[in-house]
Amino acid sequence: MNERKTLGQLFVPICIEIIFFMLAGMVDTLMLSSVGDQAVGAVGTANTYIGMFIIMYSVVSNGMMAVMTQNIGANKPGVAYQARQLGVVFNIIIGIIISSTLYFGAGFILDFVGIADALRQPAMEYLQIVGGFSFLNALIPIFSGYLRAFGFMKQPLTATIIANVLNLCLNAVFLFVFEMGVAGVAIATVLSKVLNFILVFIASTRLVKAKDNPHRLPQKEVFKQIVQIGLPSAMESALYNVATTLMMSFLNQMDPDGFNVTARSYTAQITHFSFAIGAALAQANAIMTGWRVGAKEYEACDKGTKKAAIIGIIVGIAVESTFALCAHPIMSLFTDDPEMASLVQVLLGIDIFLEIGRVSNLVFGNALKTSGDALYPVIIGAIFMFLCTVCGTYFFGIHLNLLVVGAYIALALDECTRAIAMFLRWQSGKWKEKSIV
Repeated sequence: MNERKTLGQLFVPICIEIIFFMLAGMVDTLMLSSVGDQAVGAVGTANTYIGMFIIMYSVVSNGMMAVMTQNIGANKPGVAYQARQLGVVFNIIIGIIISSTLYFGAGFILDFVGIADALRQPAMEYLQIVGGFSFLNALIPIFSGYLRAFGFMKQPLTATIIANVLNLCLNAVFLFVFEMGVAGVAIATVLSKVLNFILVFIASTRLVKAKDNPHRLPQKEVFKQIVQIGLPSAMESALYNVATTLMMSFLNQMDPDGFNVTARSYTAQITHFSFAIGAALAQANAIMTGWRVGAKEYEACDKGTKKAAIIGIIVGIAVESTFALCAHPIMSLFTDDPEMASLVQVLLGIDIFLEIGRVSNLVFGNALKTSGDALYPVIIGAIFMFLCTVCGTYFFGIHLNLLVVGAYIALALDECTRAIAMFLRWQSGKWKEKSIV
């Protein structure tokens, strides 16, 4: 392994990588807006359902990161190599199953959730193409995570940047030269992911030499450790995606033209940038948590996690407030509809409070999972995601007729409530007893 990195050394490349990833989505949205607002809503809706299905990949990728970093911290990198190999095999099998399901079952999925009629056809095109190649989403995190666990941060970042540049170029060609619409954006997305995978695969093979380390455990034991952490983590993510899908179902019922769904898609694209900061801090701190727990450095782990959460809250509030104040100029890049811009500004205002909860939830929640305390976040998620996000969206959005504004109020309540629960669990110190090494 490289010399152990600091939070800043881990955070900066991860944050830049996530921002470039988000920029790709924003560029897609910006370019698709030339086709029409309905194309934007269709792709946003399709991506929600793709995310719900591919969550199965995180069973291994989440658990694998905890197993790798803890064993690296305990000076057993050979076990980290075992974890990667098991992750590859498992995710290839699951990837083929899920990709086939999304391709052949796209129409059934969209009909089942009740998508607005105006969005169905473009959403189906995107779902079949991107979903049909979703196995790439299964493999990229395995090799990127393997590199990060050993402290190689620049290589996944470089791969993401190069892939995004390709995505931008292909978007322009398919949209403005061949006029392929949503299908063109979907093909560009798939081809860019192919390149991303090739680059991280080559980098991990050349740079990480953990295969040569003699430390090994029985394969069953390593897989058990991965599932022990990965399965609860994936269940939490699955619950989140199910709750989001139900919320989207309510949003699709609010108007026949998909206006509220589209407003949510625009808002999500903008707020992805503040989310990137929290997500990067959470990922960086989770890597350090694994190293420190493996080395039994509990006090440093506790202080580092709280520091990451405080930084995330301060920066997140500043960024979200800026977005809310500049909503109309930002929205002028996407649409000329003043009603849409005003609605998005309201949603961005609510998102300030949502971000406070989300960044805290991400940092403390990811630290709990990586330390081995993965079951608690699932229990809390099962309670509040459905109580706040699902029931709250119905109550505020439909019953009180606040529509998508009500949905965002419900989301903010969900994130803030879970954040409090995660902090209290971390403060209790029970995570110190959950180490898998």
